[in-house]
Amino acid sequence: MMLGPKLCKYSSALVLLGAGLCGLVNAGVPSGVTGGKRLTLDTINQQLRGMEYAVRGKVVIAADRISNEIKEKVKEYPFDHIVYTNIGNPQSVGQRPLTWPRQVLALSDLPEECGVDHPDCEKMFPKDAIERARLIKKALGGSGTGAYTHSQGPIAFRKDIAQFIKERDGGVESNPDRIFMTNGASNAIGMLLTALIKDSTCGIMIPIPQYPIYSASIDLLAGKKVGYYLDESNGWDMNLAELERSLAEAQEKGIVVNSFVLINPGNPTGQVLSKEAVQEIVKFCAKHNLVLLADEVYQQNVYDDDSEFYSCKKAAYDTGLLEEDKIELVSFHSVSKGITGECGRRGGYMELVGIDDDVYAELYKLASSSLCSGVPGQIMADLMVNGPKPGDVSYESHEAEKKAIFDSLKRKAKIAEDGFNAIDGFSCQKAQGAMYCFPKVTLPEKALEAAAASGVSPDAMYAISLLEETGICVIPASGFGQEEGRFGFRTTFLPSEDEMIKVVEAVRKHHENFVSKYS
Repeated sequence: MMLGPKLCKYSSALVLLGAGLCGLVNAGVPSGVTGGKRLTLDTINQQLRGMEYAVRGKVVIAADRISNEIKEKVKEYPFDHIVYTNIGNPQSVGQRPLTWPRQVLALSDLPEECGVDHPDCEKMFPKDAIERARLIKKALGGSGTGAYTHSQGPIAFRKDIAQFIKERDGGVESNPDRIFMTNGASNAIGMLLTALIKDSTCGIMIPIPQYPIYSASIDLLAGKKVGYYLDESNGWDMNLAELERSLAEAQEKGIVVNSFVLINPGNPTGQVLSKEAVQEIVKFCAKHNLVLLADEVYQQNVYDDDSEFYSCKKAAYDTGLLEEDKIELVSFHSVSKGITGECGRRGGYMELVGIDDDVYAELYKLASSSLCSGVPGQIMADLMVNGPKPGDVSYESHEAEKKAIFDSLKRKAKIAEDGFNAIDGFSCQKAQGAMYCFPKVTLPEKALEAAAASGVSPDAMYAISLLEETGICVIPASGFGQEEGRFGFRTTFLPSEDEMIKVVEAVRKHHENFVSKYS
């Protein structure tokens, strides 16, 4: 659908509404029809109607209803609150925000006379937070946080991001002009998929299991999902033969596969790929002329002592593909994950590598149609990549806070992994990174029959049962994709350590009761 220049100034929400209204014409509804609703399930965009996003799907809707019933005391349950382990939303389940970034953000928001120029400012805020807030205000052109920024984000912030990427990758250069600051990684992913899906013949290779933002967005844009299976028996590792099989099968069906999604560390699977595996993927994409979408939002979340994060860009450099300009790569990062955990800020960025200049211009136009991403998220992203330095007054306390969060996450990953593996009928791969476990659950045959009779997936029925008996909200594995005959769920390990111990024990008791009920 082509948008006129006047429409370009409006948000993507208006674009979606317009797409839905266009369905009226396709549905053959005359413009002069009176009576009834103009906008109905039959007249909206049918891609929107068919789109599913399991992370906030039916189980979560049920959890919200139960939570309200508990608060309003209209119904009694054998628990006093819902434990939301359905989504990687750290601060919603107790993770404390980092102090220094919040101090800088507060000073950046305040007018000078109430903040950085107030005579008592240094009595309330550390000197390095005040100095950084001044730099941020300068980067914003003196207009403060209430004004639009450059469509890609302020150049000063993008230079900080480029320096972070360069240091992370051992000196590999990063171009700030090819960095876009976005409303979280999900916004950036949506932009790229919008550019990639030219028509309904276009296919995107996505991992199975995968984070549902990909399947949902591809469905909304009427593209084709081309799944490649991760190897659960080998710690959710990649299998090059499986990649070739998936691509060839899609091409035989007439699908024009143009891109490949890699999530590393994995969501929902929690694996951290080896250096060799990442290099194989980069070479696979170069061989088949596929744009590589590198979802690397969990790059700080690596808990396994024998693993380390290795970026796709560094892999492209080490294999010579970057220098030879034989790779098209877009990588994503976010303030929502890592140690920062500032999901509500909606801050993130993407870096374009080897992308055609004309395509960059089109992506810039797309970013400009929303004017800019949220400024508080931009500031938080800048503070994530450029924190206090050694010698700064806040450096030691900031690093201590980060270490405490990381160490707790590492312990909680072990609590969840070991606890699930101790349950008869459960199998859970090692939680090497990210924020999730994705256990496989063996269900009785009678449970499968009951689920079929109810018209729901077995693991959805299991998740609802777990919710109603324990108050624990997980996401059915079917919402992420899995091999035929496999059942399970995804859970975060973000609640407190004491709460996670209780969660694992409650899951064990529920499973025993569930198996007994359907035996």
